Amino acid sequence: MNMAAGSSLMATLMGLLRIRIKRGVNLAVRDLNTSDPYIVVRMGRQKLKTRVIKRDVNPEWNEDLTLSVQDPDTPVKITVYDHDTFSLDDKMGEAEFSIREFIAALKIEVGSVPNGTVITSVHPSRTNCLVEVSHVVYKDGRFVQEMCLRLNNVECGEVELELQWIDLPGSKGI
Repeated sequence: MNMAAGSSLMATLMGLLRIRIKRGVNLAVRDLNTSDPYIVVRMGRQKLKTRVIKRDVNPEWNEDLTLSVQDPDTPVKITVYDHDTFSLDDKMGEAEFSIREFIAALKIEVGSVPNGTVITSVHPSRTNCLVEVSHVVYKDGRFVQEMCLRLNNVECGEVELELQWIDLPGSKGI
């Protein structure tokens, strides 16, 4: 990559969004009496995926996936799949979430707030997939947002995840 392309990417990059995919809860059964789930995370043209967890509809991934953020209005989409060896992988639901509120919280001057202070809260609505209220918290010098998402287009299932922001030296920042 030439330096001009690299520096222009940094000029448009706000920073990195680390998504910790914690666990799936009550995911759909797609094999005989279980599933082999994994998750694909997409944001714009970026696509990342977790490892497959064999025979578990309540999988614990605790896996970090990192996306580069250029536009806070680009939604993050997650799709859960059941891994099949001899056929196409089955879809086990999907969810989408906005990082707008998370990015807005990062701009707040926190000063010396106590560890664990809730900076903002996002409530479940018809326009999001939240199961319950999601809080952006200032914890250990970082902003963190935990969320539990209800999967759409499937009979059951939720995914728990946590967002964390990583500033990149040389990027345009928030």
